[in-house]
Order: sequence, then C-alpha cells, then structure tokens
Amino acid sequence: MKFSDSVTAIKGVGESRAEGFRSLGVSTVGELLRFYPRTYEDWSRVTGFANCVTGENACVRATVLYPVNNERVRGGMLIARTAVSDGESVAQVVFFNNKYIPSMLKSGEEYLFYGKVTLGRMGEREMISPLFIKPSQSVEIRPIYHQNKKINSRAVQSAVSFALENVGEIKDYLPDSIIKRYSLISLDEAIRAIHFPKNSEQLQQARDRLVFDELFILQLSLLTLKSENAAAATNNIVTDDCSARFAASLPFELTGAQKRAVSEAVADMKSGRQMNRLLQGDVGSGKTAVAASLVYTAAKNKMQSAVMAPTELLAVQHYDTFSKLFENSGIRCALLTGSTKASDKKRIKEQLKNGEIDFVAGTHALIQDDVKFRRLGLVITDEQHRFGVKQRTGLCRKGDNPHVYVMSATPIPRTLALILFGDLSVSVLDELPPGRQKTKTYAIGSAQRGAMFDFIRRSLDSGYQAYIVCPLVEDSESAGGLQSAQEYYKKASAAFSGYRLGLLHGKMTAAQKDEIMAKFKAGEIQLLVATVVIEVGVDVPNAVVMAVENAERFGLSQLHQLRGRVGRGSVQSACILVSDAKGEEAAARMRIMCSTADGFKIADEDLKLRGPGDFFGTRQHGLPRLRIADFITDTNMIMKTQKLAAEIIKSDRRFEKEENRKIGVQVYRKIRSLQVVNTANTI
Repeated sequence: MKFSDSVTAIKGVGESRAEGFRSLGVSTVGELLRFYPRTYEDWSRVTGFANCVTGENACVRATVLYPVNNERVRGGMLIARTAVSDGESVAQVVFFNNKYIPSMLKSGEEYLFYGKVTLGRMGEREMISPLFIKPSQSVEIRPIYHQNKKINSRAVQSAVSFALENVGEIKDYLPDSIIKRYSLISLDEAIRAIHFPKNSEQLQQARDRLVFDELFILQLSLLTLKSENAAAATNNIVTDDCSARFAASLPFELTGAQKRAVSEAVADMKSGRQMNRLLQGDVGSGKTAVAASLVYTAAKNKMQSAVMAPTELLAVQHYDTFSKLFENSGIRCALLTGSTKASDKKRIKEQLKNGEIDFVAGTHALIQDDVKFRRLGLVITDEQHRFGVKQRTGLCRKGDNPHVYVMSATPIPRTLALILFGDLSVSVLDELPPGRQKTKTYAIGSAQRGAMFDFIRRSLDSGYQAYIVCPLVEDSESAGGLQSAQEYYKKASAAFSGYRLGLLHGKMTAAQKDEIMAKFKAGEIQLLVATVVIEVGVDVPNAVVMAVENAERFGLSQLHQLRGRVGRGSVQSACILVSDAKGEEAAARMRIMCSTADGFKIADEDLKLRGPGDFFGTRQHGLPRLRIADFITDTNMIMKTQKLAAEIIKSDRRFEKEENRKIGVQVYRKIRSLQVVNTANTI
C-alpha cells in the first residue's frame, strides 16, 4: 500500500466512509496516517478515587457494591445508578438512558471504570457514564479520533490499523546525526506509536518526534523563504538623509524607538538586498510615522510605495494620515479600494502604471491583475496576521523584488511570532510618544450601567466623544443576554436624548461606514455605538471613553485593541468593561485588563486563556494550524528546532549535502503549500 493510495484502498472503507474521511481532511493513506488521535483513553494507569483530580479522566479499579437501580424520572429519562468501591473510597456511578446497564454491571464483581470523576451535590464522588471493562480484558492506551456523522472514532482506528499493517516500513528523512543529537525515535516507530502506543512513555516519545518534525520543517521553510527573499534589490536607496529630512518636517519629535526602527529599515533598503522586516508596536506607539518615513525616503529615491490594509476603514485612515504627513512634500498620494468609483479606479491604475502616483493606500484591490506599477519599491502590509503569505506575495509580484515592511498593532507572544513571522527580521516599538496618558480601565456589572451613562454624559458635555461597543450587530443573532448594536443604539438614543449618536457595524456598506466615520472624526457624532469594526486603526484623538458591553465575549488582545481607540490625545481617557459573567476565566480577563496596559503581557495571558486556535479570532489568516505541536506547551521544542534550522540554513542553504537532501524535499513541499494556500490551512 502506498501513501498516495486513496483511503478506499483500505478494507472496510467504501464511498460513504471515504466521504466521511474527506470531510475530516483525509483523502489518502498518507493523510490518514498523519491524522493523529485528538486524545487517548489511558487504561494502563490504574488509580484510586482519592488520587483522582476532579474533572479529569481517570481509570479506577473498583467493585460494584449493590445491584444497579434503574429509575425513570420526569420527561421519560432512564437513570441507572449504583455505588462502587476501590477498597478505600466509595463513588457513585450514573448512566443515562441505557437499559442494559443492570445486566452488564453485576453486584460484587470488579471492573475497571474509565471517565471523569466529579463531585455531586452533597460532595460525594461521581463518575457519569464511565466506560468499563473486566480487569481480565486487555488494558491499553486507546486512541480517540475526531469524528463526524459518517465515520466514528472506532472506524478511524480500524482504518489506521489496517493501513499500518500494509504500508511497510515508513522511511525516515532525518539523518542519524540529528536523530541521535536530539534522542529521537525513528519516524516509522513514531507514526505507529502515536496511533497505538504500548504505554505512556512510548506515547511521549512518539509525540516528541512528531512535534520536532512539524516545527523543524515549518521553521526551515520560513528561514528558506527568508533567505530566498533576500534577493538582490533593484530598488536601492542612495542616502538615508531623506528620513532625517522627513523627521525634521514633522510637528512632533520621533521617539527613540521610532528613530531606531527607521534606521534599521533604511539600513536594509541601502544594503543591496531586499528588505523583509516586521514592525511590532503596541497600540499608539507610532508605527504610521515610521512607515511614512520609509515611504518618503522611497519616493525621494524615485520609488513607488503601497500600503495594503485588511479593511476599507483602515485603508482610508492610512490615506488620510499619509496625505496629511506628506503635505507640501511633492509626494502624490492615492486611495484604491473595492468601493472606489470605476472612473477613479481607471485613472488611478493608469497613473500608477505611468509612475504619476508615488504612494497608494488600499485593500485587496491592490493585488488585482490589472493593477500595475511603474517602479514599486516598497510594500507595506498592516495587521499582517490578517493576511496570508499568498496576499503578501501577490502584492510583491507587482514590483521587481520590492522592499517589504509588515506592521502589526496586535502584540504577539514570542512563541507565536517565531512561527508567524519566521521569514522576517523584527523591529519593536517599545515606548509611547510623549504626552500620552495611560488609559484607566474599570470593570463593572450591568447594574452600574446608569452610572456609566452619567460618566459618558459628563465627557460629552466637556466636548469629548465616546464609543460603546457591542458583540453583535442585531438581535436576531442574540443569545444569552448579549447586547446587539442595533437594539443598543435604540436604547442609547433615549438615554442620551439631546446628544448626537451614530451607529456603525459590519453589515453596513462601505459607503455607509465611511459616512459615519467621517462624521465621528469631524465631531458631528458625539457617541458612536458600534461592533468591533472599529477595533483596528480608527484614530479619533477627541474620543476619551471606550465602553465594551459583554466584555467577557472578547479576547484580551481584542479588548486591548478596543482600549487603544481612546487615549490617543493628551486627555485622560477611560475604558469601561461591562460584564455580568460569573466564571473564574471571565473574572481573570477583567483583572488582567485592569492591572496592565502592556500589550505583550496581555497577549501572553490571552494565549494561555484561549489557546492559539482562538488567539486572533475568526478573522485570523496567518497562524498555521499545526497537526500535533502546541504553541503553548512546546515552547522549548520551538526554540530547539529554530536553532537547528538556523544552523542548517547557514551551512547548507540549498540542502546540497547528502544528509540534508531528504530534508530539502520536505522543506520545498512545505514552501509550495505556504505559497499556494493561506497559512491558516493545515500543515
């Protein structure tokens, strides 16, 4: 059996099951063997009830104390209940709607029970619907797979077992030197043991090997991309005097961090090699001024620049900001988005092609086939985690090895940054411009909403503006008491009678959003009720209050982004988080937000609370979904594989040495997937 064979080559897999496999992302035998268990039933570690951790799975050897009692309760549900003892402690076992339990569990007999141990109403230990077998039956670690309506975990297990029996030895691509250096088991042993481990030690060894492989190849691929991207630049700058001239023209002094970031980027642009650099900075740290300095420098060296933003609102913001910064500089600016008028699009595209425009801000509209540049020398993407490698590459292909500058206002934990931006050099803005005051953050319950409204009114009466953010757009989406922007706007209109209110949400057209934001910026709207469409990029220094309803529904990094919409002037600002959630996790989120304004610390905590899958929310497009590695628990392995990957790139960048050739095959296969599809797809 070959890895490339269809799963239908496996005994027992017909077209119906094959369709079930395909919906799980499995079409071939090779993909099946890389479809690792999501968890395991560990029947090999037998313990007593006293040693069980509440809420975690355990295997307990216990004797049934009395015959199972079957009782039918209100609603027709059948409940089977008995008590079991491990010789020292007693626990209740409960089953629902299973009339066969009395004939399966016999009083006075011993069984192995597997399941979660919880506490009942009276504090007694319980196991709800545990699995059970006789001690004489084989005891092992059993794999549990993701499943769907067409194929269950046991069917996956059976198919994997058949495949492993028929594929022969799985050839290794790592040389013996690496396997020995890191005390790894062979790939063949790892693949077999990850599915059917004999014990927990073998399972750990298998996981270590497969985690190593996944992170090693990914980081080698990113470093290879980085080295290949460092092509000879045809867009070199002649002098860095331009950036100094631009800084001198600004009505404010650049911070030390901003000057350092500009210097690092200018050095890259003068090096004769293509720049590929990430600028990471917290909310309000001044990334735009840094980017504008580079655009100015590029323009004075007869190069065109493009800034691509993830939303039209942010693209417009950039156009307005850059245009203002470039007043009287001779730099010609344009805005190109999906809603740009057809006649204007035609004119702008013609001017870009002829070199009559020096700087263009836009959205994905910039990567359309008919957008051409005369000499695109600098590409800037904002909020890079919202773009895939494909989008970034698409814009770069508009020029001849243009310099690439990536900006992110979302602080990213170092662990994720190593993966997400492994193909980029990094600059960090770690200080705020002078005059900025730390925004005060408060957590309140809905019972205090009246006091919050009074606070907002006082701010509006003083000539300032405010935001109120809701998690939903309309009530039809609502559940569990969540606030919708449309209904909230109606209530707020009554509560703030006599004030000028506006409503902004993602279901509006681009023209409607632009109109509302223009009015808010101009001060025509005093209080803006919105969804998270205002999360990134909107800059209204006169706004001093940010209130967030149902704050528990937002991630910490998202709350930090929302908080960053205020405090952008010299006036003391406030962020008010409204939540009635009682859970410990919700309380922990509120404590973190009220205790620190450090975006990187918040990002670390957010990652711990939510996990990498939800870190960027549903709009995240840049983070690879790993098959087996974990961004939180495998930090040490990330560091190890990054170091090894760097060694190999330094000594054998093209994988020409005999021991590296098979590694190179894996790397270029991975690079193709990174370039063809968005990196959010499974790797």
